[in-house]
Amino acid sequence: MQEAKPPVALIAGPTASGKSALALALAEARDGTIINADSAQVYADLRVLSARPSAEEEARAPHRLFGHVDGADSYSAPRWAADARAAIAEAHRAGRLPILVGGTGLYLRTLLDGIAPVPEIDPEVRAEVRALPVAEAHAALGERDPEAAARLRPSDTTRVARALEVVRSTGRPLAAWQAERTGGIGDRVRLTPLILLPDRDWLTARIDARFEAMLESGAVEEVRTLLARSDIGENAPVRRAIGVREIGDWLAGTSTRETAVARAQAATRQYAKRQYTWFRRQPPPEWPRTAETDMNTNLLQFGI
Repeated sequence: MQEAKPPVALIAGPTASGKSALALALAEARDGTIINADSAQVYADLRVLSARPSAEEEARAPHRLFGHVDGADSYSAPRWAADARAAIAEAHRAGRLPILVGGTGLYLRTLLDGIAPVPEIDPEVRAEVRALPVAEAHAALGERDPEAAARLRPSDTTRVARALEVVRSTGRPLAAWQAERTGGIGDRVRLTPLILLPDRDWLTARIDARFEAMLESGAVEEVRTLLARSDIGENAPVRRAIGVREIGDWLAGTSTRETAVARAQAATRQYAKRQYTWFRRQPPPEWPRTAETDMNTNLLQFGI
């Protein structure tokens, strides 16, 4: 008989939708190990500003891939997927339920569906592309890969640069490489997913209140310490986390506290809107979506 596939739980959705609390409740009920799938929460520098679980919460159940990357380090979806595979295997060996939790769709897609076998990018090409203003990079992408240019927002610095460097370095569009994904674990595990898509007004109120709470819980000092590091460049991913620039401008005296709060809250709401759209449309249609915010009701999806 074919050996039964090992179980993996997945809790996904936009920021501030209650994922972490639900994951912790599930971990306590099912002897689970919580595995982070949020691209900001991997950084050690951003416990408060990324809304990572507190030390007290982390003590209640095993947590993996939270704050394990230094802000000066380069980190990527493929590297996270490799780390996640190792954390899942560790949990299974210990007889625990791996619980993936986060809102970074690219991370989850890379882990479950696999990675495109894109060759190493020529360092000179990468340096040239990353030095371009995003408008110029998007225009150049339109010449080499018009389909990608039409698909990507002209202001999406990271994705535009990635698509341009791939086509320039390899001669093939990124989409062509992505059609050859390998290494995904989706067909090797028994996945129990749940996507949280709460009421938009409820989510907005949570987002706004949470940022105010972050300021009272150490986010300002966190940003001050981060910006003081000379080994972290201005374009480093950790410095692009929502709240870093806004608080940094306030600390530099170029804006006020009120402006910093308003801008960070607005940026978070826009980010949540993009996540909301992605999780509503992109994952398989059979994955359950719920607007429910009651934790006990949502635990029923996992047989609790």
